[in-house]
Amino acid sequence: MIAIVDYGMGNLRSVQKAFEYVGRNTIITDKAQDLKDASQIVLPGVGAFKDAISALDKSDLSGILKSEIAKGKPFLGICLGMQMLFDKSYEDGEYQGLGIIKGEVKRFEVDLKIPHIGWNELIIKKRTPLFDGIEDRNFYFVHSYHASGCLAEDIETSCVYGYEFTASVNKDNVWGVQFHPEKSGDTGLKLLTNFTKIN
Repeated sequence: MIAIVDYGMGNLRSVQKAFEYVGRNTIITDKAQDLKDASQIVLPGVGAFKDAISALDKSDLSGILKSEIAKGKPFLGICLGMQMLFDKSYEDGEYQGLGIIKGEVKRFEVDLKIPHIGWNELIIKKRTPLFDGIEDRNFYFVHSYHASGCLAEDIETSCVYGYEFTASVNKDNVWGVQFHPEKSGDTGLKLLTNFTKIN
């Protein structure tokens, strides 16, 4: 059973439907025991960093997620869920993240339309099981902020929008993707299928 973290924000149902489409059982939950019993944990996210991290902290989910990650449970953060894995974000202020992966979240500084919306091609930096069998590297993005200052060994893929930015990260049993696999067609479904096979 895959646990999708419910902290009162995010595109939970669309992520759940994508996993169901590839034949995996899921539960949308904010209960500690469900997260402990799950085979994998997914943290989706849409919205403001401040509100999301505050909701995780208030519901005591931050500590539970860190504990399950420390035990080696496969974890996937999607979009804002990825951003919350880092040390801090500068979205509308300065706010502490979960501190699972080194780095900060900063706004795009480009002479292009913000937010960055649409399909973009990934640049593979290191191979992990998440991208097994994936030849089409185009994924769908919707974001105004991106990870910065990541360790080179944690960067799984990058992307170019005005300049090169980190598109996905991996550290041990933790993955984070800035793009939306649930909105990325068959390629995104393949990526989610790959995640379900990680144990």
